[in-house]
Amino acid sequence: MSTDHADTSASLPVVRTCQQMYQAVLAAKQAGQRVGVVMTMGALHDGHLSLVAASNKACDFTVVTIFVNPTQFAPTEDLEKYPRDLESDLEKLSTFSVDAVFAPTVEEIYPDEQATSVHPNEIAKRLEGRSRPGHFAGVTTIVLKLLNIIPADIAFFGRKDYQQYLVIKKMVEDLNLSVEVRGCPTLREPDGLAMSSRNRYLSTAERQQALSISESLTMAEELASEGAQAGNIAAQVRRHLAAAGIREIDYVAIVDAETLEDVKTIAKPTLVAIAVRVGNTRLIDNRTIQSA
Repeated sequence: MSTDHADTSASLPVVRTCQQMYQAVLAAKQAGQRVGVVMTMGALHDGHLSLVAASNKACDFTVVTIFVNPTQFAPTEDLEKYPRDLESDLEKLSTFSVDAVFAPTVEEIYPDEQATSVHPNEIAKRLEGRSRPGHFAGVTTIVLKLLNIIPADIAFFGRKDYQQYLVIKKMVEDLNLSVEVRGCPTLREPDGLAMSSRNRYLSTAERQQALSISESLTMAEELASEGAQAGNIAAQVRRHLAAAGIREIDYVAIVDAETLEDVKTIAKPTLVAIAVRVGNTRLIDNRTIQSA
């Protein structure tokens, strides 16, 4: 790989330009290698690293992107505060087989005022789409751009961001992209809290409150197995969250796992999705449940 526009840190090749990244992936594919990509905004944790491990297992050539995408943040959200520590991220990646880390600047990805964006599907209008208008337009646009720069065989996404996974999968199908979108399990801390880059913002007391989220998902699963209806499950989950001291509940949704439409009865695999604010930190989590 040419080093004209790349640097090496923690023994990993860091690529800065779109053209060089594309050429590196093209060379790998021409050599008959299966290419995997893991798209991140940095601040890597074990959840991200599990996606890298999945790519290592399924592919010959793995690319990890580290790019904090400004177009998916609303003006009121934490773009400037979002943690950035490339050296730490590279150190974590150095124990995996990573063939390239794509870490471009905002100017490299958006060199001019961008007038073209992806208009995401109906799934994007629910849950997070209602709470964060414009978010999924930013997500799908950057994912499409990255898949054009990195024409991978498989793109790996965590199911903690389940709606994002569905939206991207549908976009890939609708636009006839030749990449498999593979969803990977949510990784959790030993106490059950879903791994997230935002967990670092939680105080000790807030982290204790946040445990009520995964507890609520377990409760929902147990209630469904006992034959409870969706409305009853949602009400009990809200009570449990409130009892833990969580005052701002964005949504507790019991929805079809494929369409994200509300359901009344748990008749097939159903998603329980929760979004709350713990202190100043917004957290999401989900679980797929079934009736007995």
